[in-house]
Amino acid sequence: MSHKELLSALAMVLTVAGFLPYIRGILKGTVQAHVFSWVIWGTTTLVVFLAQLQAHGGAGAWAIGVSAGITVLIAALAFARRGDLAITRSDWLFFTAAMASLPLWYLNTDPMWAVVLLTVVDITGFGPTLRKAYRFPHAESLGFFALFLLRNLIVILALESYSVTTVLFPAAVALACAGLIGVVWLRRRQLAPLPAAPHTTRSLRDSHTAARR
Repeated sequence: MSHKELLSALAMVLTVAGFLPYIRGILKGTVQAHVFSWVIWGTTTLVVFLAQLQAHGGAGAWAIGVSAGITVLIAALAFARRGDLAITRSDWLFFTAAMASLPLWYLNTDPMWAVVLLTVVDITGFGPTLRKAYRFPHAESLGFFALFLLRNLIVILALESYSVTTVLFPAAVALACAGLIGVVWLRRRQLAPLPAAPHTTRSLRDSHTAARR
């Protein structure tokens, strides 16, 4: 096994470890996953994975593929458990953008533009969590975002071919996670220890879905 494959295996382990608490929450009924959102994220991550394979990302793309599979599994579990079925305008906007990436990829015969579009969609999804993290920094888990920051850095190191197509998505997600960690750390220093914060199912969902794939 090459060092690239070893790095990829480590990234896949971190991916599974990051998602396991969320899946357990769904099975226990303590988490109500948003079905439509997870369908969108499953689609975007799967397309990025296929694009990375086409661009010869090799072992470095495997962890993204694992993320795609787990994300689709969560969407299925959410539907089976009658999760949150509410659909907002922003949900439709993200879904339309994700679906638009497919003909964009096909017509250009180059996966790069599809990855660019899907990365923008994914990073936009950090907005609500960033806003909540600023208001209620103690409601977010630094460990969770640090785990996925590390995972995406390892994914980049494990890539067998470097290009915009293979690097953009994991690099953007890593930067987004680092930004959230920075916001939470700074706000915790600014505010008194443990201010009142909403402890709701939605808060838990936001924390775990902000760094998928």
